[in-house]
Amino acid sequence: MYRWDIVRAVTAQRVFGIVRAAGPREALAAAVAVLDAGLNAVEVALTTPRALSAVAELTAERPDALVGAGTVIDAPAARAAVEAGARFLVSPSLHPEVIRTGHRYGVPVFPGVATPTEMVRALEEGADALKLFPASGASPSWLRDVRAALPQAPVIPTGGVTMDNAPEWIAAGAIACGMGSALTSGGAQAAGERVTTLLGRLAQAR
Repeated sequence: MYRWDIVRAVTAQRVFGIVRAAGPREALAAAVAVLDAGLNAVEVALTTPRALSAVAELTAERPDALVGAGTVIDAPAARAAVEAGARFLVSPSLHPEVIRTGHRYGVPVFPGVATPTEMVRALEEGADALKLFPASGASPSWLRDVRAALPQAPVIPTGGVTMDNAPEWIAAGAIACGMGSALTSGGAQAAGERVTTLLGRLAQAR
């Protein structure tokens, strides 16, 4: 897939899972749970110890899944994630070298932004989508106002997105939401039930 095809696929369901765990085994189990429940895309945060081993194993076991790496904050981490099999990269802040490294290897990058100024700068640096982080510091109405001025901004709220407000973010113009423990915690059955419920709500949100 080309970068733009990956972005479309990652955001097609309007949500992707974010896994942060105590180790690679726990990360793998959480990622598999949400994928089995019907999600197409999941991000493994590099704050997880030995996260890249989980990325590598997950991409080997689930070649059709869209497995990304999160909390990518420098070029070496970006390259290591791509080599482990990550198909998209996410960062909590804006690091142009991460964008350049991802693009060098054909991988889309979603840098973190928190203001309209940062959104414009990220777009100028070539960001494929914008991770609004932390989303808990803004609101869907704030995003609606910002997109009135920046309708071209492909925003993905992350950090504080809940089962209840995810549809509101989509209705406000977000292309997708990144969701961590609110979606992925509690074991396979609980995560699966939440995924099924949320996908139904998001399908009606816009």
